[in-house]
Amino acid sequence: MEQARISFYDQIDRNKRKSWFLMFLIFAVFLLLGYVISQIYSAGSFFVIMILSIIISLSYILISYYNSDKIALASVNAKPADRTQYRRYYNLVEGLIIGAGLPMPKLYVMQNEQINAFATGRNPEHAVICVTTGALQKLEEHELEGVLAHEMSHIGNYDIRFMTLVAVMVGMIAIISELFLRSLWFKGKDNNEGKGNAIFLIIGIILAILAPIVVQLVQLAISRKREFTADANAVKITRTPTGLVKALKKIKGDKPMKVNKAMAPLFMADPARNKLANLLSTHPDINERIKILEKM
Repeated sequence: MEQARISFYDQIDRNKRKSWFLMFLIFAVFLLLGYVISQIYSAGSFFVIMILSIIISLSYILISYYNSDKIALASVNAKPADRTQYRRYYNLVEGLIIGAGLPMPKLYVMQNEQINAFATGRNPEHAVICVTTGALQKLEEHELEGVLAHEMSHIGNYDIRFMTLVAVMVGMIAIISELFLRSLWFKGKDNNEGKGNAIFLIIGIILAILAPIVVQLVQLAISRKREFTADANAVKITRTPTGLVKALKKIKGDKPMKVNKAMAPLFMADPARNKLANLLSTHPDINERIKILEKM
């Protein structure tokens, strides 16, 4: 029995909608946590907690955001790709930018025998694509084209910017929760402070403990949805899923990579080949990605 075909347009729209819905959930948790804390503390104390969390989170994330390409490249010791040595690499990207409607990104190479790649940069004008030497050596031309199209999709979808926004929200919730829980020590010494009651206090403590965990799980889910979207966009750019499917099958059979854990979410496939439940992974299961692509 022939499998029902999947439109890459439908797949792109579906995953984008799910990403925004998950983003809304994070924002809803942020508002709920803020409301509960506002019922416990006076306006002055509440605003101090909120303002401190926003300043700390924004400062840390924005510094990382504007230097994301430099930080990522330095962490894997990537080097600029020489046009003469890596002519095929340049030719494929130059062909893809026409179909993707994007400016030419800077191309880098990292010395690693495993097959993988990542894209970074705050916008298409400051984008970087980096591939491993293993990918350049082991992948055939149409397979490498599929991988590069996937990474260019991340650039075109402004995924770095989107995930930075998610990280800001998640960071603020984590900091608000931490400040609130620590502030309870001082509140205990000053029973006249605040207008809250026992019910809101209990709710606040439960939320402060659970909210950071919940939003981190949602953040991981958003990351997985963005990978599915990039897969579908790669098919849109190349007009065939074949190259990307074959590349993913080779990645599946490849050995794990050793990279900084903070860098792992950037890569096309989980470098560690994490066997944890999908709920705790930054990447979708490769088998699931292949299955969906083969239906396109």
